[in-house]
Amino acid sequence: MTNPFRKYFGPSTLVAAAFIGPGTVTVCTLAGVRSGYSLLWALLFSIIATLVLQEMTGRLGIVTRKGLGEAIYSQLSHPLVRGIGILLVLSAILIGNIAYEGGNISGAVLGLDAFFLSLDVSINGVQFYPLSFVIGGIAFWLLFSGSFKRIVQVMTALVGLMSIVFVTTAVVIMPDLPSIAKGLFLPSASADELLTVIALVGTTVVPYNLFLHASTVQEKYERVSQLSDMRIENAVGIILGGIISMCIVITSAAAATDGSEVSSAADMAAQLEPLLGSWAKDYMGIGLFAAGITSAITAPLAAAYATSGILGWNARLSDIRFRLVWMAVLVVGVLFSAFSIDPVRLIEFAQVANGITLPVIAIFLLYIMNEPLLLGPSRNSLRHNIFGVIVILVALLIGFRSLNSVFGFM
Repeated sequence: MTNPFRKYFGPSTLVAAAFIGPGTVTVCTLAGVRSGYSLLWALLFSIIATLVLQEMTGRLGIVTRKGLGEAIYSQLSHPLVRGIGILLVLSAILIGNIAYEGGNISGAVLGLDAFFLSLDVSINGVQFYPLSFVIGGIAFWLLFSGSFKRIVQVMTALVGLMSIVFVTTAVVIMPDLPSIAKGLFLPSASADELLTVIALVGTTVVPYNLFLHASTVQEKYERVSQLSDMRIENAVGIILGGIISMCIVITSAAAATDGSEVSSAADMAAQLEPLLGSWAKDYMGIGLFAAGITSAITAPLAAAYATSGILGWNARLSDIRFRLVWMAVLVVGVLFSAFSIDPVRLIEFAQVANGITLPVIAIFLLYIMNEPLLLGPSRNSLRHNIFGVIVILVALLIGFRSLNSVFGFM
C-alpha cells in the first residue's frame, strides 16, 4: 500500500535535517536569550530565502538531471575559471564540512550524555569520548547502505523527534504570544544585534544544502511533471525545519526571563525543570542528539555530492569515489570529536571559504536558472529572480560577517 505521507517527505527533509544542527541550536538559543522574541523575523526571512533557493535547486535537478556541482562544472568552460570554481567549492564544502563534522558528532554525544554517565576516559592525559565512535558508526552504516529511501526514513524520524521536543517545550513554557507575533512581523534590530541576525540567516541558508538538494531530488522525482509535487514537499520540509528553529528561540527567550544564565541547550534544560521536572534534561538531550546526528549524516553526504559534481564524476551513492569522500569527512569528524580536538584554524578557514562561496554559488545558481537552453520553459520567472537577488545581497552580508569574524575588519 502506498504511504499517503510519502509525498510530503523526501529530499527537503534532508535539507531541514542538515540545517538544524548543534550550531543552529546554539545560535537560536543565544538569540532568544539576548534578544527575546524580537529577532524571529530574521528566521522568517531565512525560511523564505531557503524555500526560494531550494526550489531552484530542486527544479534544476529534476529538469536537467544534474546536480548543482555538475551544472556549475558544465557552465565553466574556461580552464582558469573552472579551476577557481572547483577550488572554491572544494574549500567551502569539502573542507568546511570536515571542519564542522566534529561539532556535529560532539553535539550528538552531548545529547547521549543525558542518558548515560560520562563515558569520557583519559588516555595518557588525553580525554577520549567513545560515544563519538557510536555516532560515527550509525552514520557510517546508514550512508554505506546506499539506500536513499532508508536515509530519508531515518532523517524523517529524527526531524519528527526534534519537532516533538522543541515544539512541545515551546508550547509548555507558555510564551508571550503577542510578543512572538511582533517579533515575527515587525522587523527591528539594534546595531549590537546585527551579527546575530546574520548568524540566524547564515545557519539556515547554507551552501552545501544547495548541492545536496539538487542531487537528491533526482532520487525521488523522475519527470518534469512532478515539479509541483517537489514544491509541496519542499515547502513542508523547510517550513517544518524553520518552525523547529523558531521554537528553540521562543523556548530560550521564555526560559531566560528570570535573569539566569542560558548559553547552551544544557542551561535551557535546567531552566525547564520547574515545568518538565527531572525529564527536562532527558528531553533536551533527545533534541540535541537528534540535531547532532542528522547533521553528522547529511554533512558528509552533501560534501560527497558537491565534490562529485564539481569534479565531473557524475557519481552516485554506491560509487567508490562518492563513498571515499563522505568517509573522509566522517572519519576526520569522529576523530576530532573523540579526542576533543578543537579544529580552530580549520574552522576559520571554513568560515572564510563559506563567506566567499555562498554569494558566489547563489550568483551561479541564479545565472544557471535563467539559461533557456538548459531549462527551457522551466527557467526562472521574474518573481524568482527578484527573490534571488535579495538572497544574494543577504549572502554578501553573511560573507562579510564570516570574513570579519576571522580577520576582524571592524
